[in-house]
Amino acid sequence: MARPNMAGSCVVPTPAEACGAPLPALDRRRAGVLLHLSSLGPGALGAPARAWIDWLADAGFSVWQILPVGPTGPDGSPYWVGSDHAGHPAFIDRGDLPEATGPDYDAFRAGAAHWLDDYALYAALRDARWGADWSAWSPALREREPRALRAARSVYSAAIETTCREQYAFDVQWRALRAHAAARGVRLFGDLPIYVAPGAVEVWAHREQFRVDDLGRCEAVAGVPPDYFSDDGQLWGNPLYDWTRMRADGFAYWRRRIAAQLARFDLLRLDHFRGLAAHWAVPAGARTAREGHWEPTPGLELLDALRRERTDLPFVAENLGDITPDVEELRRRFDLPGMHVLQFGFGGAGDNPHLPHMHERCGVVYTGTHDNDTTRGWVGSLDGETLRRVEFYLGATDGDVAAAMLRAALGSVCRLAVLPMQDLLGLGSEARLNTPGTTVGNWSWMLPVGAVTRELARRCSLLNRAYGRA
Repeated sequence: MARPNMAGSCVVPTPAEACGAPLPALDRRRAGVLLHLSSLGPGALGAPARAWIDWLADAGFSVWQILPVGPTGPDGSPYWVGSDHAGHPAFIDRGDLPEATGPDYDAFRAGAAHWLDDYALYAALRDARWGADWSAWSPALREREPRALRAARSVYSAAIETTCREQYAFDVQWRALRAHAAARGVRLFGDLPIYVAPGAVEVWAHREQFRVDDLGRCEAVAGVPPDYFSDDGQLWGNPLYDWTRMRADGFAYWRRRIAAQLARFDLLRLDHFRGLAAHWAVPAGARTAREGHWEPTPGLELLDALRRERTDLPFVAENLGDITPDVEELRRRFDLPGMHVLQFGFGGAGDNPHLPHMHERCGVVYTGTHDNDTTRGWVGSLDGETLRRVEFYLGATDGDVAAAMLRAALGSVCRLAVLPMQDLLGLGSEARLNTPGTTVGNWSWMLPVGAVTRELARRCSLLNRAYGRA
């Protein structure tokens, strides 16, 4: 989701001299690349992803950051998925499908039953209704009447089995990919959206966990107040959680969704972390997010519940935007690394937390994120005064600010530096992945054929070694 940074509105973090319990990707200085799986093309879980991991390792990178990998809607947004647990079937390598019979398949079906049974039926019903959300289904199916569900499972048994086989293939191929990454010394860094889409299977199957009525209508929806990206704020439209109910059952829903992601990834970015301190609730039907208000979130209790299940919390807090002291207090209480984005560093004074001299050692630095323009595109959009300020700070006397930004990220004190692949290729705004507040033309950028070369790997390897990250 889009994350703003308002100059002067962020709490300035106190630089940390030492990390707490080191996370898998922050045990030493490392460098990573941000590239969504979809940018590798259809069937990415097969040869394309293995070749990509090999290139990363050869180039001195040891972290691959990936956006959410669930099944998307028509706009392709990985932050608006139909399931927290399912994988997108487009990523499956159809030329290397596992045999979906026998004890391994049976074990997968049994272990995934708590989400797969509902998801496979949900997918079949949506397909049979031309993609209509569950809120538009017949009352019996919408209300999950047992007799109606049994009848639907019988009618759509073939489609249900197809979905189960797809998810088995995704699971097998993902586990093989993770093993390949581990063998090459590459950690997988995932991303968990704070909210789910209104039509997601979770809202249908676990309606009591959300602030929706029996017809699936939201009483309030998610968003953020006016910010860097929009004068009216951002009206996301996701259903809000019923935090009172979640607290009562020990946050079982969140514990399951976290466990599912950590079965795939070594490290997990918690999207919109500030929403765990307080969330922006916009009344249903409001025209803009301006009409919303802050409501408290029991994030402390949630993280406590998660920590009781694990000795570590391998999370990175996405602490961008209007960050108030309570958000930073929550992050620090659980020793979670935060994010620094260089493109956000030049809009205020010299104490801006995104400037390299203000970075935390136990943090993650980016030139830009999936919501930013590419660095070369960003440089081209700067006014003359800001450009001169950036050039002076970076010492980019030759005018190549984009290359200087890469070096500044790698030279940061942050344990982990993550570079978008578009920036490594020096691409302009035509390669931007997402423009917040828009619904057309996003999430479609593909890695150009022939762009990942040995020469580029050699240059990256030299940089990573020079900055102690190889």
